[in-house]
Amino acid sequence: MHSQITKELLPIYGPTEASIIAEMVLEKLTGQNSMTQRHLKAENLSSQQQLQLEEYLQQLLNHRPIQYVLNEAWFQNMPFFVDERVLIPRPETEELVEWVVQEEKNQAGITLLDIGSGSGCIPISLAKKLPKATIHSCDISPDALTVAQKNAATLNALVQWHQLDFLNPNHWRLLPAPDIIISNPPYIPASGAKEMSKHVADYEPGIALFVPDDNALVFYQAIADFCVHHGQPGARIYVEIHKDMARNVCDCFEKAGLTTIEVRRDMQGLERMVKARKKSA
Repeated sequence: MHSQITKELLPIYGPTEASIIAEMVLEKLTGQNSMTQRHLKAENLSSQQQLQLEEYLQQLLNHRPIQYVLNEAWFQNMPFFVDERVLIPRPETEELVEWVVQEEKNQAGITLLDIGSGSGCIPISLAKKLPKATIHSCDISPDALTVAQKNAATLNALVQWHQLDFLNPNHWRLLPAPDIIISNPPYIPASGAKEMSKHVADYEPGIALFVPDDNALVFYQAIADFCVHHGQPGARIYVEIHKDMARNVCDCFEKAGLTTIEVRRDMQGLERMVKARKKSA
């Protein structure tokens, strides 16, 4: 059964990815892990499961991401509901969350603001890992916040949600004065869409991915200005960045008056995260 599904997916996905997707599909359908599902045969599936499998395969062969097909993406060892309303959580964003936890776990009574809620994977994970912190998250998309709130309820995480346009400084007064700001903002220049794979460009929300070609740092500039004018003294910023933008983001933060700027590489050795600090006085 596994090999049959893998074979059907090969025209779109490479052998390794097709095999992984086949495992995910069978686990969703049957609850069996990769060790036991290898012995599954088509006749072991109920008629309902066979119909569901055909529907899954049809969507996958139309390049729909497996996470949207199954309405599930794992992040920080938790299952998040996802669909086209939100970005699919990525492993490098897990590393950003781990960096915050590592640096801030001993801080009590802090207020943390996540900018760009999406599925809620960042603020929900931090609510679970930093239970003494007060967690806020904002997004411009009411649809994304609906998904994030659904995940918070399912995963029993306390997050205060805000629907607003963070790029409008008039909306900043609706947010708390945070000790920590974390964000995985849109940062891909719009012209980059044509170079992306179909399963990203055709399905994931452009509002969560793309920024104008002539203003790729628009969110980082806004985050820096918000921190300087509304953050607590000594407030820390943690952001995910494009692998080629570390120098630009650091310059942006430095010009805004932030200090102690640090770049961190991800597991692939790419410069994907930046931390900065507001002056204490």
